[in-house]
Amino acid sequence: MKKGKRLDAWFIVKLAVLALFLLILVYPLFGMLKQSVIASDGNGFTLEYFEKFFSNSYYISAVLNSFKVTLAVTAFSVLIALPLSYFYSFYRIKGARIIFVASLMACMSAPFIGAYAWIMLLGRSGVITQFMKTAFGIAIPNIYGFKGILLVQSLKFFPLIFIYMNGAFRNIDNTLMEASENLGCSGVKRFFTIVMSLSMPTLLAGILLVFMRAFADFGTPMMIGEGYRTFPVEIYTQYVGEVGQNHNFAAAISTIAILITAAIFLLQKWATNRFKFTINALHPVQKKDAKGIKGALMYLYSYALIAVAILPNVYVCYLAFRNSSGPMFKEGYSLDNFRTALDKLLLRAVKNTLLQGVLALGIIILLSILIAYLVVRRSSALSNTIDTLSMLPYIMPGTVIGIALIVAFGAKPWVLTGTTTIMVLNLVIRRMPYTIRSATARLMQIPMSMEEASISLGASKVKTFFRITVPMMASGILSGAVLSWVAIVTELSGAIILYNNKTLNLTMATYTSINRGKYGPACAYAFVLTAITVISMIVYLKLTKSEDDIQL
Repeated sequence: MKKGKRLDAWFIVKLAVLALFLLILVYPLFGMLKQSVIASDGNGFTLEYFEKFFSNSYYISAVLNSFKVTLAVTAFSVLIALPLSYFYSFYRIKGARIIFVASLMACMSAPFIGAYAWIMLLGRSGVITQFMKTAFGIAIPNIYGFKGILLVQSLKFFPLIFIYMNGAFRNIDNTLMEASENLGCSGVKRFFTIVMSLSMPTLLAGILLVFMRAFADFGTPMMIGEGYRTFPVEIYTQYVGEVGQNHNFAAAISTIAILITAAIFLLQKWATNRFKFTINALHPVQKKDAKGIKGALMYLYSYALIAVAILPNVYVCYLAFRNSSGPMFKEGYSLDNFRTALDKLLLRAVKNTLLQGVLALGIIILLSILIAYLVVRRSSALSNTIDTLSMLPYIMPGTVIGIALIVAFGAKPWVLTGTTTIMVLNLVIRRMPYTIRSATARLMQIPMSMEEASISLGASKVKTFFRITVPMMASGILSGAVLSWVAIVTELSGAIILYNNKTLNLTMATYTSINRGKYGPACAYAFVLTAITVISMIVYLKLTKSEDDIQL
């Protein structure tokens, strides 16, 4: 029996996948932890960097700032998303598909592009700021700092709650709603006591996703923070700051970030288990017509919120065609910004984006198929360990992953810094969870009897896997792969640590152009990046067919 187990092909696959994760994830994280406790002279063990962090209020305030703004963003995202999701799921709203697609587009674009657009709209010299001041004499509050981060991130991340809760509301059985109404529980009371209680596991999952994304977001606080320091920005500053670099201290801060996010993840898992139950909507909720004043208010709220959320993307695309000179936009329209971008690095950025993205996506799809099958069909302690390791990057800031990769592969025997390989590794590690979760969810819906029937008809296990199992998983794999692709092409926080001029992609080209005051070419880069994202979303919606298939 033991000999047979050693020769089992899937056992060998488990060992190979585990070895890969140990190399590309555990080894870099261990190396970063090691660097955080090595003395400045390179000899001996020390905790001086952790002592420096916890003894200085400057660094503690960065953690507190991150928690403050992230909690506020999460709460505000839930507050504005729940009514939208309720209207969308329980009422017939004309143009509902437009609302869904626009919300998906808003949350899948690069966060820092939204931050830049809001600066152009509500900054000190922003279009809306100047218009309100000139036309009405009203001074709009400063967008920079805490308020600006809250605005940008909330409008960026609330669609995640909206999309999650749509699925939860559709799974509520209408008989439960009718029974509660017969017992005198209706309206707002029924929403909070029945609807929200049944949807709590999904809400907690959405809250975790928003919290982690807001906590790990680098581009937004970097662009509009103006002194409001957050954890990811502080890590970046310590590692590549112009004033002074302290790699050991940056590694220590990164280690603390991992511990904090892991604790939050475990807390969410505990809370979810408290509300764990199963429910099948044998009689789905029947949508009502949105009529009268109440219906008008629903339309106003839904379309106004989506319009504001998608405004930054639309405005940046508009600016791409405006004439510009350095940091200033002038009257008139032309393709000069695109010509300037072409003269600079547009072709290289597009080439690198596609090359890095395709390579990373190919690896992600292969690993996701194998991991999903191991978790669902070959469940064991080893399979669960692999699944857990694959999800670790889901809860880590991108800057932490970037630093860990440099620590691990920046010196002999691995010298990968400045190469396409390390950029691809970063993308694979950070964006794999999307496809794994989607592929796993799809495989769980496929009965084992399908594969057993194939084997009983004489097909080998390998042939059954490739000819039966993988094709049946295709919808989950492809929908997850498109989401991974969109996340890949808009990746910033890890790439900013790892890139150089040769590996520059569209995201980094946009970010560096903004920082250098070349706003016209920056908008041209952003337009191309947005076009790729839109095309990806169209493909995704064609593959999923229905919002029910969304797996974020």
